[in-house]
Amino acid sequence: MPGDDAHGEDGASSGASFDALSLTPPLDNPPEAQQAAAKPARRARSTEADTRIVGQPGFVMHSYPYKETSLLVDVFTRDHGRLALVAKGAKRPNSKLRGVLQTFQPLALDWSGRGEVRNLINAEWVGGLRPLERAALLSGFYLNELLVKLLARDDPHPVLFDHYVATLNELAHDEPAPIVLRKFEMALMKETGVLVNFTYCTRTGRRVDTDAIYVVDPEQGPRPAMASDNAPRVSGKTLIDMDNEDYADQPTQVQSKFLMRYLLAHHLGGGTLNTRQILIDLMQL
Repeated sequence: MPGDDAHGEDGASSGASFDALSLTPPLDNPPEAQQAAAKPARRARSTEADTRIVGQPGFVMHSYPYKETSLLVDVFTRDHGRLALVAKGAKRPNSKLRGVLQTFQPLALDWSGRGEVRNLINAEWVGGLRPLERAALLSGFYLNELLVKLLARDDPHPVLFDHYVATLNELAHDEPAPIVLRKFEMALMKETGVLVNFTYCTRTGRRVDTDAIYVVDPEQGPRPAMASDNAPRVSGKTLIDMDNEDYADQPTQVQSKFLMRYLLAHHLGGGTLNTRQILIDLMQL
């Protein structure tokens, strides 16, 4: 299970985090020279201003100790995707960030920088979501692990961000976790471009038959199941139900569980999901 270690207005560029260095020309320079010398300084300030983001909605995915008093925070933001931010001094007892950088809490984030790791300037709790408790908390960690392992950095997914917020809200209100998680897994695969079309058979080119049994190739899509197949077998009805986000039938819930486990394992490239195994053990997801 991951260690201990999001709505505001859309992030926008603001003033520079540091004053741009400007060189004052000698006093005997004419006014024209002074104006010319001032122009590069103005451009420098504008460039620095472009590196600062203010009030961006985001969530903490995970955080790690960084040096003696700081944290390295993995965040998922609405308009900038996953980012690594250094929260300087966040481990100090008097730091205003100390109690704010918690998972599953809607935050408004300010940061600056253009490199792989930016500097966190401020984080404010926004509110609007119930806290996750008991089994829902573990499901939330599962969502975060999926995002950390399957999302590239600096790749915005605003639709997926909104789906993440809705999923946390459903978990907090005790919606059935298996169904909530299946929907999120599908949304994640769709938004990252790896979800195949569940509704058409790759062998026939026709819509899947509700009464037929299929296996799903992670790269191609459904095809009729054969005796030699080791992949999970699913009915055409299950595939259509999943495409429609309809998990009312028990066979659909069971078959979709094993299918999504198989597809995610493929796209993880052999990697494991620690929280999924815990969920399997505790909730038989």
